[in-house]
Amino acid sequence: MRISVSSDMDEPVARRLVVELRERGHEVLTHGALSPGADPAWAVCSEAAARDVARGAADQAVVCCWTGTGASIAANKVPGVRAALCADAATADGARRWNDANVLALSLRLTSGPLLTEILDAWFAGEVSTDAEDLDNIAHVRRADTAGAPGSPE
Repeated sequence: MRISVSSDMDEPVARRLVVELRERGHEVLTHGALSPGADPAWAVCSEAAARDVARGAADQAVVCCWTGTGASIAANKVPGVRAALCADAATADGARRWNDANVLALSLRLTSGPLLTEILDAWFAGEVSTDAEDLDNIAHVRRADTAGAPGSPE
C-alpha cells in the first residue's frame, strides 16, 4: 500500500512512524518536516498528504502535528478525505470500521512508540462495516464532499 505521511515537526514519533510503515511493507511518501526542503507548516503538509489520497497517488495518509487537531482539520478540507484523529487503538479501529476513514491523524505530543504500534495495528486491521446504517452514513459524508461545489446542486 502507498501511504502519504506528513508532520510539521521532525519528532521521534514521526520518524518512527515512517520506519514502521516501511517495515510493514508500505511505500511511504513524505511531506513537511519529513521531506527536506518541503514546507513544514501543519496546514500545508497535511493538505499535501490528503491531496495524495484524493487524487489516488496514495491509498491512505497519516498526518501529524503537535495535537493532531490542526492536521486533521487541514486534511478534512480536501474533498474525498475522511481524516480521523486517533489517540488510541479503539478509536482507530472505529474510524476505519464505521467511518471508512482514509487518513489517520496523530498527535506528536501524546503518541508514544508503543501506542503508535497499537494504533497502526488497529488501523490496518480495521475493515469497513457492511451494516446498512454505517454505509448510509459514509455515503452521506461522500455526498457532502460535493455539496456546494461549483456546478453541483445544493
